[in-house]
Amino acid sequence: MTMKITRRGALFGASGLALAAAACSSGPRRPEPEPPTGPFRHGVASGEPDQTSVVLWTAITDDSGGDYVFQVAADEAFETIVFEEREQRNYVTSNAVSTFKTIATGLEPGARYFFRMLHNGISSPIGRTRTLPEGPVERFNIAVCSCSNYPAGYFNAYRELADTPELDLVLHLGDYLYEYAADGYASDDAERLGRVVDPPHELLAYGDYARRHALYKTDPDLQAAHAAAPWFISWDDHETANDSWRDGAENHQPDEGPWRDRVNDALRAFHDWNPTREPDDLIGGMRVVEIGDLATLAITESRLTHRDQPLDFSSFPVPDDADPEDPANRQAVAEWRANEVGRDGRELLGADQIEALADAFSAGKPWQLLAGQVVMGRVEAPNMMEALPGWLKFLVHRTDPLAWGYIQRSQFDIPLNLDAWDGYAAERERLYGALQGTGGNIVAFAGDSHNFWANRLTDDRGVQVGLEFGTASISSPSPFERIPAPGVSFSRIIEDGNPDVIRHNDRDKGFIRVSLTSHAMEVDFVTVSTIKRRGYTAGSDSRWRVETGANGLELTPV
Repeated sequence: MTMKITRRGALFGASGLALAAAACSSGPRRPEPEPPTGPFRHGVASGEPDQTSVVLWTAITDDSGGDYVFQVAADEAFETIVFEEREQRNYVTSNAVSTFKTIATGLEPGARYFFRMLHNGISSPIGRTRTLPEGPVERFNIAVCSCSNYPAGYFNAYRELADTPELDLVLHLGDYLYEYAADGYASDDAERLGRVVDPPHELLAYGDYARRHALYKTDPDLQAAHAAAPWFISWDDHETANDSWRDGAENHQPDEGPWRDRVNDALRAFHDWNPTREPDDLIGGMRVVEIGDLATLAITESRLTHRDQPLDFSSFPVPDDADPEDPANRQAVAEWRANEVGRDGRELLGADQIEALADAFSAGKPWQLLAGQVVMGRVEAPNMMEALPGWLKFLVHRTDPLAWGYIQRSQFDIPLNLDAWDGYAAERERLYGALQGTGGNIVAFAGDSHNFWANRLTDDRGVQVGLEFGTASISSPSPFERIPAPGVSFSRIIEDGNPDVIRHNDRDKGFIRVSLTSHAMEVDFVTVSTIKRRGYTAGSDSRWRVETGANGLELTPV
């Protein structure tokens, strides 16, 4: 069924929209982009393809009506147009910015296309898209990314992603944007880089979220990535508010209005500004993507439907400086971990999604891909009091009370991150049990942590359930960056203290390239040398090959 061109107008109220280009230092690789002009200042995007259709999106600046035409063609010259949708509109007053999207239908499975919008004879930039394949698939290429923080630095990783050859799909695992005010998280260099956010205050209402989405969409590197291939985008917490859960968020206060009003406003803006198929309640649930006979991809919803409130260390049962050798202290921490962190009723996905995952992964295809948001593997906090040199502990003790408290607590047996699956251990075990019943080759992907991960997924008995690859951020800072520690590798400390962690990189920014065939998965942790200038060098932290062995999936460095 063809969906009529949908338009959202008057998105910003009387305040209008700032469209100034970022002013920043140029680098050796790329010149400073020209300021955007004309009606299409936010680029084009496509997303959520199936075998015969795909969602198309764009936005028009100073929209005063006229002729609107979405086109899909088999060639870049648009000589063979396979889909066209035209609409004429007349407005009483013009809009600062209007967003438009439609579903292009009647397409061929597994085919590559070009798309654009024409507005009063002016063409948008041309984007590339493709439908999902059906039947035999020789190779399928995916880029996995997450956590793009505008004020933290340039989106060089998006530019490198856009240059991926034969890219079939982009999988964004959340934190597409951040809700903080201009002087908030990761904003230290924003003014110098010309990346101060709009609006300058924290996002609370629809107009706030829409303006922030609009700002992001003016970024030329993000535009290039959206124009390169269709995207599936899942939200994590910052699309609404930090550490969001079913009934609230760490960054939502009682005087900021009802939580559900904020969620609805945030998701309305999310859908208006992205190439998504919109569920009636704006949230929907798990999405299942069939990649021919090669793979089943399941994209979960882990924030707004079932998730119980994330724990933090405010509930830690002993003082940070408690004696770790005292049996009473160790017993108190063990009980806290069993009864609070490991409480059986705590949910992240919910029973319905776990059941749906098991059903989806029972199809018997070579690969079962689980796209979540937070790290699933077991990651214990190593004993930093033992692992760190004395000079660094002295420095942290004097300068960073929050980090010092964490270092002291690490002498006990505690998870590294309670907002990840380690904070929902009982449900993770239920999930593993359901996945083991499918007999499939389970590979999970995660965002959120701003670090690269290659992890074994093991249940409480130590039996391997699958593998996990976590992507670094596009630009958001790693939590380890706050501690100046030349010569100290937190990644090596974490690897040494966790048998399930095969590779950890806590410093680089980038994304993951995945290439699937029926017999192997090739994984590349792609890095960029800097986010503080536009010139950068691309590299690779590590490359991996996954194959099926006698005892399940086997991971080999390449």
